[in-house]
Formats: sequence, structure tokens, C-alpha cells
Amino acid sequence: MKEIDWANLSFGYLKTDYNVRCYYRDGKWGELELCSEETLNIHMAATCLHYGQEAFEGLKAYRGKDGKIRVFRPEANAERLQSTCRGILMPELPTEMFCEAVRKVVKANERFIPPYESGASLYIRPLLIGTGAQVGVRPANEYLFVIFVTPVGPYFKGGFATNPYVIIRQFDRAAPLGTGTYKVGGNYAASLRANKMAHDAGYASEFYLDAKEKKYIDECGAANFFGIKNNTYITPLSSSILPSITNRSLMQLAEDMGMKVERRPVPEEELETFEEAGACGTAAVISPIGRIDDLENDKSYVIAKDGKPGPISEKLYNKLRGIQYGDEPDTHGWVMIVE
Repeated sequence: MKEIDWANLSFGYLKTDYNVRCYYRDGKWGELELCSEETLNIHMAATCLHYGQEAFEGLKAYRGKDGKIRVFRPEANAERLQSTCRGILMPELPTEMFCEAVRKVVKANERFIPPYESGASLYIRPLLIGTGAQVGVRPANEYLFVIFVTPVGPYFKGGFATNPYVIIRQFDRAAPLGTGTYKVGGNYAASLRANKMAHDAGYASEFYLDAKEKKYIDECGAANFFGIKNNTYITPLSSSILPSITNRSLMQLAEDMGMKVERRPVPEEELETFEEAGACGTAAVISPIGRIDDLENDKSYVIAKDGKPGPISEKLYNKLRGIQYGDEPDTHGWVMIVE
């Protein structure tokens, strides 16, 4: 294997040794199989290509100071995938099989798990697609479940540092089907144009308001939003928001810290009252928000006035990362150790 520069690893795809596959045929799931091929051979009339009958998840594996390999909350990812499957009529993968597939693919690619304190981790991408040929709008009769892994660096350059975001009103984040998949093509494609516009203008990511009234906060690109004020962790309640496992974890940790937690509609004008704010998700964990610009209304909400992450966001970030790496007690049973 070519020597990997772990400290300067980007967030992208890097070939690893194996992926894990499982086929659904004749009404039942087959056996988990290790595969070294990077490509999939599917029919041109597969329902995943025409009707978006597909779903994916994202989670990570970490190497701790003690040398142990930890995967963060795989059961929660399995449950979210199952909810998506119910929404678009795909067969549900049992939680035990999902976790075993994660364990199998992580162990098979153990040499690609970045070392402790490198700032990198092993990203795990489960993918479930309809492979049966179909030209009518109906569910497929065959499916393929795949998990591949790749070592990744920080999602945002600079790691845990404040970033600027921009509200782009002319685009909407399509509402989730179930909990893990979006209506447009079953993926994030609906956000690509807005994301490019934000990047081209010098922002870390786009910022979405609610699709109906354009009055309330929804999401920060591919991440959930949270704001902090008066010792309260506040995150939007909306049917258009992906139920983030990271956000759920942070809400629990905030409660553990004695904070109040609120899930409710968050009007745009409330942004100016937050003492801290951040985008959260598997890829970034927490990306502190320094500023949110509403260019259409010529407004700018400066949250990190000194340009530094807030103390509560930093405490939450360190606590969650500590659990993921094994440096903090796993009091909620979130971590699966791969041996």
C-alpha cells in the first residue's frame, strides 16, 4: 500500500481492499460476501436508475489510543435505513445483519483506519439499491446492499473552525421520504446546484429555509443546524430535515451537561439572538458557524463575533469525539467495538 499522509487526507474516495455485498432475491436476503471489485454490474432498467429506489447511510470507524476500533451508533443507522425502506418499498435489512456487515467491512479494511490523533477516520458508506429490471413505476423484485469504506480527513478545511454560510432562497431541500432518503433521485442531487453557488461565492455551504414560507431555518447544506443561547440547545423541527444521528447525540450530551433542549420551528430573525451556532452531521461532527448571510435581503447574522468557536460548541464537540475515540466513557452504549 502506498504510504498515506493521514494528516493531510481530504474528504473524498480512496480505494480500499474490500467491500461487503448482500443480495435480496426470491423474497429473502442472502449471505454477506466480501468483494474486491469497485464496480457494480446492474441492469439498465434497474429501479434505482429510473425511480430513485435507493438509500444510503454514513457512519465512521475510529482507532482509539488503546488501539481498539470503534464504530459510532451503527444500530441507529440501521434503524434510519429501515425507516427509509418502508417509505419507498424496499426490503428492510435486519439490524443484526447491518451491524455484522459494518463489522465485516471495517475488519477487512483495518489497515486503512487512520491512526489515533491523526484527525482522520474511516468513513463507512452503506448503500441499498433496487436492481430488478422495471419500466413501470413499481418496486423492484431484487435488491443489492453494499458497504464500502474509505479513509477521510475533515469535511471542512481547518477542522473545528468557524465557517460562513449563505441563505439561498430559490432552492429547497426536498422533504425526506421516511428518514434517510430524499425525493429527488433518492439522494442529495437536489442540493448540488445551490451548494456550488455557495462555494463559488466563498461560503462553506448553502443554508436552507423552509420550502413553504421561507421564514424558518431548515438545514445547513448536508448538515443539521443548532443554535445555543441562555444555556439552551435549539434545533429546528421540520418535516424537511434529515434526522441526524449526530444531532440526536448532541441533544443527549447537551442534556447530560444540564442544558435545556428544544426542537421547534426557528424563525430566521432568531439567528441574531444566538450566542453560538453550528452545522452538525457524521462528516463534519460539528462545524461552528461564524456568520450567515442573507444576500437577497442584504442582512448578515454574525454569530461568532470574535471568529472563534463558542465554549459550549467546543465542549460538545470534544465530548462527542472523546466517546467516538474511546477517550470518554460511553455511558449511553453508542459505540460498537470491532475485534
